[in-house]
Amino acid sequence: MGNREFVQHYFAEMHKVIDDISIADIDRAVELLFAAWKREGQVFTCGNGGSASTATHFACDLAKTTIVDDRKRFRAYCLNDNIPLVSALINDDGFDNLFYEQLKNSFREGDVLICISVHGGAGSDKAGLWSQNLLKAMKYASDNGGKTIGLSGFDGGPMKDIADACIVVPIDSTPQVESFHLVLEHLICARLRQKIAES
Repeated sequence: MGNREFVQHYFAEMHKVIDDISIADIDRAVELLFAAWKREGQVFTCGNGGSASTATHFACDLAKTTIVDDRKRFRAYCLNDNIPLVSALINDDGFDNLFYEQLKNSFREGDVLICISVHGGAGSDKAGLWSQNLLKAMKYASDNGGKTIGLSGFDGGPMKDIADACIVVPIDSTPQVESFHLVLEHLICARLRQKIAES
């Protein structure tokens, strides 16, 4: 396969994802976040690997790009960003508890947790189960009066059944899923800014 054929195939996959992704699930995620904004709830984001950078990006965009003059602002924080705390928690309590332990410090009833995972917490690798720290954090948020949003891919994994809203990027391709997670966070933040301006 030459470069042109590869590019055409890659773009064709992107078109199919756009055609197949659930707009209803995106709508649910937007409404959960807008409700949190209205009640001045906090929003926490987290992810592993490439999804960690998407989680940081999402928290940044919620806090900055949704700003409308004379309106209250989102209180958004990424659980991946405090590297000394992250490394201390992993060292003392293990990777499984990385996000769960941070939520115990700050999460309150009515807050929202956004977890980002290519496989939605499913599968196993040489290090054991994937992304169980996300699922544990989601359970904590749900058990403590919060709402949960998942950004997943492939078949959605366990996250699809746990989250209050889960947007699944319906393709078995890690690069495509990670790319679309960024598209989704930009789309969600753009719509939230519009809703805030109209409120």
